[in-house]
Amino acid sequence: MDLIKKEAKTAAEEFFSKVNLKKGDIVVIGCSSSEVLGEKIGSHSSLETAKEVFDILYEEAKKHGVYLAAQCCEHLNRAIIVERECAEKYSLEEVNVIPQPKAGGSFATSAYRAFSEPVAVESIKAHAGMDIGDTLIGMHLKSVAVPLRLSVKKIGEANLVCARTRAKFVGGERAVYNKELL
Repeated sequence: MDLIKKEAKTAAEEFFSKVNLKKGDIVVIGCSSSEVLGEKIGSHSSLETAKEVFDILYEEAKKHGVYLAAQCCEHLNRAIIVERECAEKYSLEEVNVIPQPKAGGSFATSAYRAFSEPVAVESIKAHAGMDIGDTLIGMHLKSVAVPLRLSVKKIGEANLVCARTRAKFVGGERAVYNKELL
């Protein structure tokens, strides 16, 4: 568990140092605790493992003033758990479900238990994301996702893929673009 916590901490610190987020932006995180433990996704859900990873990522998100959005597993159609404040700020429609380790996943369950006012929503358009264990977070990112390479490639045995988003380019070859939006 110490190695998993170290990898999660390094990944979180590096992610937040490289991604250009503003206060109040959303970071979506999907995490398979089964994959972290070296098992097939959805087969060995571990609340202990998920909570350790969640706590590290949540603390880092709070330090940077961004909302953490926890993606549920496929059994809840990859619904998202966020703080009510986030849902209200982004006009997200609440749905009625409480994630469980085998129906939503241990990571989303950890988020639901840790947030002060957790709510479930069907979808979001996050500004950046971390996919721990091939959980397929892409459906919850803004339209133009850009890979974000970290030195940490895995947390435990789970593949780690990160992304940021950028504004779409419009206008053609003569257009001039704002470099701050890249």
